[in-house]
Amino acid sequence: MLKKLAAFSKKFFFFHQEESDPVLEAEEVEALRLTFKSRYHSFKLLLAANTRILEAMAEIERALQGNEPFSMSFVQTHCTSISVNVFRMINDMENIAPGKYTALRDSFLAIQKRIDALLGSKKQISDTRLVIPLEAVNSDMTDLVGGKMANLGDIKNRLHMHVPSGFVITAAAHEMFMQADGLQREIDRLFQVAGSDEDRNLDLVSSQIRQLIMSAEVPEPIYLAVVEAYTRMKTANNGQDIRMAVRSSAFGEDAENTSFAGQYRSELNVGFSQFFYYYKQVMASKYSVQAIAYKLSRGFRDEDIAMCVGCLAMIDAVAGGVIYTRNPLDTKDDAIYINSVWGLPKAVVDGDALCDLFVVARDDALTILRRDVREKGYRIDSFEEEGCIRTATGDEQRTMPSLTDEQVQLLADHAVRIEQYYETPQDIEWAIDTDGKVYILQSRPLQQMESILPGPDLDLKRFESSLLVEGGINASPGVACGKVFKVAKKVDILQFPEGAVLVVEQALPTWAPLVARAAAVVSEQGGFAGHLANVAREFGIPAVFGVSGAMAKMHNGDAVTVAADLGQVYLGNIAPLLEWTRPEPKLMLGSPVYESLKEVSRHIIPLHLLDPESRDFVPQNCQTFHDITRFIHEKSVYEMFNFGKDHSFSERSSKQLYYRVPMNWWILNLDDGFTHEIHSKYVKLEDIASIPMLAFWEGFAAIPWDGPPAMDGKGMTSIMFRSTMNTALVPGIKSKYADRNYFMVSRNYCTLSSRLGYHFSTMEAMVSERSAENYLGFKFKGGAADFERCLGRVHFIREILERYGFRAMVNGDNLDARMEGHDMDYMLSRLKILGYLTLHTRQLDMIMNNSALVGYYMNKLTKDIDSLLQEQYLCTA
Repeated sequence: MLKKLAAFSKKFFFFHQEESDPVLEAEEVEALRLTFKSRYHSFKLLLAANTRILEAMAEIERALQGNEPFSMSFVQTHCTSISVNVFRMINDMENIAPGKYTALRDSFLAIQKRIDALLGSKKQISDTRLVIPLEAVNSDMTDLVGGKMANLGDIKNRLHMHVPSGFVITAAAHEMFMQADGLQREIDRLFQVAGSDEDRNLDLVSSQIRQLIMSAEVPEPIYLAVVEAYTRMKTANNGQDIRMAVRSSAFGEDAENTSFAGQYRSELNVGFSQFFYYYKQVMASKYSVQAIAYKLSRGFRDEDIAMCVGCLAMIDAVAGGVIYTRNPLDTKDDAIYINSVWGLPKAVVDGDALCDLFVVARDDALTILRRDVREKGYRIDSFEEEGCIRTATGDEQRTMPSLTDEQVQLLADHAVRIEQYYETPQDIEWAIDTDGKVYILQSRPLQQMESILPGPDLDLKRFESSLLVEGGINASPGVACGKVFKVAKKVDILQFPEGAVLVVEQALPTWAPLVARAAAVVSEQGGFAGHLANVAREFGIPAVFGVSGAMAKMHNGDAVTVAADLGQVYLGNIAPLLEWTRPEPKLMLGSPVYESLKEVSRHIIPLHLLDPESRDFVPQNCQTFHDITRFIHEKSVYEMFNFGKDHSFSERSSKQLYYRVPMNWWILNLDDGFTHEIHSKYVKLEDIASIPMLAFWEGFAAIPWDGPPAMDGKGMTSIMFRSTMNTALVPGIKSKYADRNYFMVSRNYCTLSSRLGYHFSTMEAMVSERSAENYLGFKFKGGAADFERCLGRVHFIREILERYGFRAMVNGDNLDARMEGHDMDYMLSRLKILGYLTLHTRQLDMIMNNSALVGYYMNKLTKDIDSLLQEQYLCTA
């Protein structure tokens, strides 16, 4: 925060007034002091803005680690905060040094222009076709038709598998729909009015936006293009009306690591008379509560998602389901997993029913390794009119396999071919019609996770008394502990607490917004092929499905441990099980919002101005906001302390410390560092109000110095040699580095430039109740002995400081140590350490070649420091 303040303070505090300097009257000194005080006020504002900038930069750097979700609102808020505070620093710098650094504004405007261009960038749609028949679609058109339909176009047109006939309403149509009558502007306004991601009421915003979309008119060009495409399909079907599946195909949907599984609307068995109503329903589903929550948690900007809509002829399905071309829970298992039910695959993908499971080996014969035939109590079929109907299965169908062995192997063959084409494991939705044809309805990358099983040294039998439920399906591996929260209706979503275990009856996509906030998920129904299971695996949240009686056996508020790999839930916190942890997924990496922050941060965070002494250290070379803040901070300190030098009032306006006797310690009160106005030339310790100075002095005076260590002949020779080489180091030689030590203080701020003997040190501190602004810096250089011994002492001090929480760097015989962000008590305790070391490391450079003495002093100094900290602890306790 105040990185170079002390280094420049020497120029002010150690200025030696020559005899030729003008003698100022008391009134002139006071006037100068008031002018200095005014500039100090700007200096404090500048430092506060600098602190806010550094905090925002730190939060951006944490976000770029990709561990936690953030939205475009986070990016815009932090960029705005940094920009505003950099501008404030420029204004404050103008008050400190009027007219001297005007080029800073030009650098600021150039950087801001680059950032604005990035934040305002939007993917341009070059292809203006509003509707494209599926026969003309392929994976090269993902930006135009969305991932889902682009993949289906490949499977139909390049792999030549059966895919229902149909067409896609494109991203260009989405753009036209959203721009008509200012619809997008009104949606943007509603989001802005709703506030930040954390504060906004998603239910209210979602409802308002969806109502806007549903009440909007479909632009005539879209209407005519759809009618033309449907007419072509109808003609190809001998003039017969066609029922359609109206499905979302948004940008990012069905992509690797971002499936948007079940987040958008799909409507089955839609007649053309109702088509445009359901088209708008799918468009509006982009703003459903679960879709907004998912989008925010996965790093998508609203403008990144064009809602394309796929329109496919319905299949009269005898059976349907989902294929995983590999085991989603075990990367070593390359078997093919086929989940199947009677009727449409909707029951599988929605996760509200148990399904048959067939496991097929990836050998030439496609050997069926396993058949798990479940009791299938109902099926979903197309209704005679519109929509779908759920009916009970007959007694015979209920327990018989939904697929024959020949159908299982045919599906497995399709799966292998699709995986080979995409060169990555696939999650495939399929259906078989009454003629036995296999239709591919969807294919997307399959996310795999590694199941974690207990080691042989863990005896699970000792936890049997705590076993609450068992026999569940591992839908997403892992172990987690939390308090039970049962969700039965949508209103429960609003009350769901962070870190709870979500317990539901059905694994419906409706509950997806809660997954990212949950410790684990338990469902009575569903399997590992459903949408909710996909979402749980994406977020790395343990999930156990198909747990009979979970809603009755698990009670709200009870702490439970969910061991998904075992399909079990235990009552209480079972610590040994929780040791099966896995790395948290970096959900944000590669997402559009992450990439936006990454690009913008290149104009904010990198630091190019490193050397203040370089001729390149000028405003024109500021390439980032960090460069500007570094330049201003460096030059503001320089200007502040050169003010004292240029006006020759430092010695007249500072007070000599009277501590038992007058001492060579001088104090300049910047603002409120004294308890009252001091008119004499002396100030006593009880007159000082500076919190950091008093803490430093307490450590300095707490334990008397034992005097210099005994030195050998080589040590004495080294001192004499250095003294003759640098007479400025010799006491008694007139120099601007005479034996004075200067404090500059306010109530919460203190800087010290000190020379004790042959070494120089500077200390700076900002300590207040606001932990985020607290900062300590300590620099140490020099000594009377040769370079190697001086270097030894620097490393000796570094080791002590690091032991007590400082970050310390050594460059030659220069030590630079710092810490920030701790509470007041902690910072004051570390100031005492600095005060102690300033006195007690005097002349230790002479003994640095004697390992025994080095060990002795290391032990002595750390014991003394521990006793100081213990005393503070006892006082505060």
